[in-house]
Amino acid sequence: MISLPEPVRHAIESGRAPSPPQILLRLLQMVDDDSTTMAKLAGLVEQDPGLCTRVLTAANSPAIRRGAQLRSIENCLIALGTRLVRSIATCLSVQNLFDERAASRSVDLSAFWTHSLLVAELSRSLATTYAYPRPDEAYLAGLLHDVGELILLSALGEPYRQLLAACPSEAELADRESERFSVHHGEIGTWLADQWHLDSPFADGILFHHLPAEQIATAAQLPQLVWLAHALVSCDTIPEELAALADQMFASDRSDRLGSLRDAAEQRMCIIADAIGIAPPERAAAGGSSNGMPRILGARRRCSETDAEEQIAAIIADKALLQPLQQDLCALESDAEVFLSLRESARILFDLNHLAFLLCEPENGPLSGQGIAAQPAIFGQIRILAEAHRSLAAAAAISGQICSSHDHASPAAKSLIDIQFARALSSSGLVCIPMLGRDRTIGVIVAGQSADQHSRLARRLACLANFGRISGITLESWRDARALRQESDEAVAARFTRQARRVVHEAGNPLTIIKGYLHILDGKLPPGAGVHHELKVLSDEIDRVASIVRRMSEVPAGSDDDQALDVCELVRELLLLYRETLFDKRGIAIETALPLRPLRIAADRGSIKQILVNLWKNASEALSPGQRLKLSLTEDILHQGQPVCELRIEDNGPGMSEAAMRALHRAADGQLGAARGMGLSIVGALAHRLGIPVSCRSKAGHGSMISLLLPTPVRVELRGDGEAKPN
Repeated sequence: MISLPEPVRHAIESGRAPSPPQILLRLLQMVDDDSTTMAKLAGLVEQDPGLCTRVLTAANSPAIRRGAQLRSIENCLIALGTRLVRSIATCLSVQNLFDERAASRSVDLSAFWTHSLLVAELSRSLATTYAYPRPDEAYLAGLLHDVGELILLSALGEPYRQLLAACPSEAELADRESERFSVHHGEIGTWLADQWHLDSPFADGILFHHLPAEQIATAAQLPQLVWLAHALVSCDTIPEELAALADQMFASDRSDRLGSLRDAAEQRMCIIADAIGIAPPERAAAGGSSNGMPRILGARRRCSETDAEEQIAAIIADKALLQPLQQDLCALESDAEVFLSLRESARILFDLNHLAFLLCEPENGPLSGQGIAAQPAIFGQIRILAEAHRSLAAAAAISGQICSSHDHASPAAKSLIDIQFARALSSSGLVCIPMLGRDRTIGVIVAGQSADQHSRLARRLACLANFGRISGITLESWRDARALRQESDEAVAARFTRQARRVVHEAGNPLTIIKGYLHILDGKLPPGAGVHHELKVLSDEIDRVASIVRRMSEVPAGSDDDQALDVCELVRELLLLYRETLFDKRGIAIETALPLRPLRIAADRGSIKQILVNLWKNASEALSPGQRLKLSLTEDILHQGQPVCELRIEDNGPGMSEAAMRALHRAADGQLGAARGMGLSIVGALAHRLGIPVSCRSKAGHGSMISLLLPTPVRVELRGDGEAKPN
């Protein structure tokens, strides 16, 4: 594993890689456009190494990633979700304007950007020409082959700008970087790819692109493709030895097409650059190729400012920085989404890469992280009393002020729980930011912080405190809204119950009178009259109507028919009704694997029907033409000693978000229709009410599987001695 200097490693973990403002402007426009698809958004992100770095880092974080690696930008965006992508776009764009560290203020990235895009386009064309099975992977490796330059620019600042200004060509850049900083940009990009857990050839494509020709001939195919693309864009005419090397590496005689492939890639790059509003640099007259490095614009002249003016500018910048974030947070719909957005915002705005949340229990109760996902286990295992000496987190919650391990005012004797927190967050110290609500402390953000980070954040404590206030108010507002919705639902339900009871009472009077008159009429008829039976039927039907009306104000209970529901027959009936509208007209193939004989379950027909229809509608909306949905029923399964049958629904669609999967596992007191009343929430609530275990497995880009274990009636057999036994 490559060892990196701490400032560089810190910059990589923060994902700090500047992007051209034209790209960020287009990103903001697209995330606010309801007609934008994830495919279109991925197309824009794939044009910029900085954005790719941010998206790959966020999507492969523990809070987002589930299972296998996310190797495509579109899958990463799907995993992140639209709201988190919008938050990232907002934070990156405003930070680009106001962050004093932003290298783009003194560096022109247009040459770097067009060079990276050209290498990416050519890498994909070469991959197609030489039959590499994953051309999009070659594109991404080509796009990121020089991303280490952006990281160094952001991490090291002025020393690296001086090195760029003094370097005559990109060919000398790696050697000068190694001599000055003991690491070059290829090694940094490789380290970053390793953190994303991508295949080693992908990382090698970044690492090897400056190797001599005699060495690259022994590499794997993907590094060879990126190396060749980089070599082709670095020269005006294609040398014979380069063409011969291409034929040797790929065992092909297609080197005569290299020039046309490069020209076509350059045309595509120019079209994209023109659409974004970036002018491609002219080819250098001497070498015939553009430099491809970030161009130093020289030191900016700054008018002298007083301390007061600087503080005013900082306050205005911080307010402008956090206002769009507050607007984005208000649009989120759950605690989990808020926590996820806050993590990414803290990473982008303050370089706080490792953090956790502790929430205050009511009435100044203990702090606890129980129930909050994607953070170290210790935060969910402890409860910290509201006493300042117990932890920096408790001190921050009580005082309402930011507390740090590196403050001079911090006690010399550190709390052991703080030491455990710092170790869990892979840091030498902590910074604890109180999340303040309108009239109380909602919780504390606990972030890992080194001494260097503490020094850098010292001038931004007011902004950091404001970030904590926005976090607290957002959480408090969301919870208040949820409580209000629940209270409103309960009030509506109570009004409905009262009205139903009034209707039952009023309807009972005429029914009683009618039944009484029937009884009188029956008594007046002679005993042998043939209408006595008809009057008895009418009386029984009136009793049944009265029973139905009475049940209007009761919670539906299971009936004897629950034991006799043939789920196979129900599935076939529903397919006759819904198959054409939900699947056939949308071009979705549907497969079934159902037993031929009846399969009876112990559940009411209406609820199972509602579960199936909601799951099918959800799948129909998620799948695209040509994709597949499979329904299967498997009997004779024992679950915790009880007989069940499994209803399984599988597809090969885009996969489900974490929020959608959580909706299938509603809490015991969850109300149908709470929040948005999504179909999956209805399924989760019905399954919980019926005691049906639900499991879900999903992988972005590879589909989803939902399994429901339906209870089957306990069959009773007689032993030889006549005693009944369950079977």
